Amino acid sequence: MSDCSGRPADWVNPLRDKRDKRMPRIAGPCAVVIFGVTGDLARKKLMPAIYDLANRGLLPPSFALIGFARRDWADEDFGNVVHDAVKQHARTPFRQEVWDRLAEGFRFVQGTFDDDAAFERLRDTLRKLDEERGTGGNHAFYLSIPPNAFPQVCEQLSKSGLANKPDGCWSRVVIEKPFGHDLASAEALNGVVNSVFPESSVFRIDHYLGKETVQNILALRFANELFEPVWNSHYVDSVQITMAEDIGLGGRGGYYDGVGAARDVIQNHLLQLLALTALEEPVSFSPAELQAEKIKVLSATRLAEPLDETTSRGQYAAGWQGGEKVVGLLDEEGFSKTSTTETFAAITVEVDTRRWAGVPFYLRTGKRLGRRVTEIALVFKRAPHLPFDATMTDELGQNALVIRVQPDEGITLRFGSKVPGHLMEVRDVSMDFSYGSAFAEDSPEAYERLILDVLLGEPSLFPVNAEVELSWKILDPALEHWAEQDKAGGRPDAYESGTWGPDSAFEMLQRSGREWRRP
Repeated sequence: MSDCSGRPADWVNPLRDKRDKRMPRIAGPCAVVIFGVTGDLARKKLMPAIYDLANRGLLPPSFALIGFARRDWADEDFGNVVHDAVKQHARTPFRQEVWDRLAEGFRFVQGTFDDDAAFERLRDTLRKLDEERGTGGNHAFYLSIPPNAFPQVCEQLSKSGLANKPDGCWSRVVIEKPFGHDLASAEALNGVVNSVFPESSVFRIDHYLGKETVQNILALRFANELFEPVWNSHYVDSVQITMAEDIGLGGRGGYYDGVGAARDVIQNHLLQLLALTALEEPVSFSPAELQAEKIKVLSATRLAEPLDETTSRGQYAAGWQGGEKVVGLLDEEGFSKTSTTETFAAITVEVDTRRWAGVPFYLRTGKRLGRRVTEIALVFKRAPHLPFDATMTDELGQNALVIRVQPDEGITLRFGSKVPGHLMEVRDVSMDFSYGSAFAEDSPEAYERLILDVLLGEPSLFPVNAEVELSWKILDPALEHWAEQDKAGGRPDAYESGTWGPDSAFEMLQRSGREWRRP
């Protein structure tokens, strides 16, 4: 009979570890329970990521996966659902022997979140798996469900005894965004979750932090003497962080209305990218040290004022996207004709530290923009051009270092170079690094990395309470400002689909003589 004396979750073969410190860590004995297993996230991301981890040899033979939902399914039915999801969305080749071994650990529990008996069945199922498959009493609960259901599920996990573990075993909860609706709701949500799970056992998923290029920000800065000396206000004029989508709501109107671009993207993804870009060098890359530096940066970050001039919001109107005529937001199915929910949001923030004083950080996100792209651009100050007259440099822009997060992961450095010929003419050129061409192995999908980190108990890539609450503290004044505009009869500015946002976003930078990059 298995107990909690199995190998720890971050177990590594000591012989392999002595030979090569780069060998991946393999999860120890454990089981994952997915609530919301019938949803798109579970089907398109979670189940395929779990298979890909198994296919890469990063899950133990004793691993188990349990689905929890209202459907009247047997274990075999659940297995068929996982099989279809893996076949359709997995990134690694399908191997029957891997699948057969993984499928032995599939179980399904039918029930609703208010059903005490269902959580008792879940507890009994996990106990049997501990005994039969040796999952070691280690359980991760993935809440792929609406945030308003978090309190009820956490309470049921507590009541059934699943949240509390004896020494040597672990119980962890995984929470998908949004982490609240504003600061007050985030504090309340954190209070509910932490009343059941200690903060060290709470893993808030921000899938952007699992992307290879995002993690490479730290390597770029601190492993290269080339960049860190100019990574400050002496040389950097501004920082632009963009997450643009070329799609509309696509049937998600019911979810999106009342949320909007700022809550959906700026509060989590973009402010996390800002923190990694602006933080000071940590003592080490241990979770505690890295989180401490991110908290310092977010504590020093505030919205620039006046908000009428330093923020912008918009809603996409009809236009052309990829050669196709598309409708505007208010004509999307399931969306209110009178809604003031923004599909584009841009804010200006200032980081009040010695390194960044005086450097504006511009954050923008939107739907139905010119193309799908996420990037961080450090735009450098202009050189004085003392040896050159104006005609020599009239085609020269500002130097820029651009970190491309998606879709073409890599880094671009833009600088001036002489145009071939008899005249001294300087023009912008670019040096480009691409992950796809520089490395033979594909970057792991973000959910693969994050799910494995949950099973290993590695919290570096997961925002803690303080980060979530500080992010809301930064964004709330903009949300409140826009709400006051709505009360006075205002509306988000319209922008044509396929463009780069409303005029007010461009005016936001033009007031200081700057302009947005066009990715």
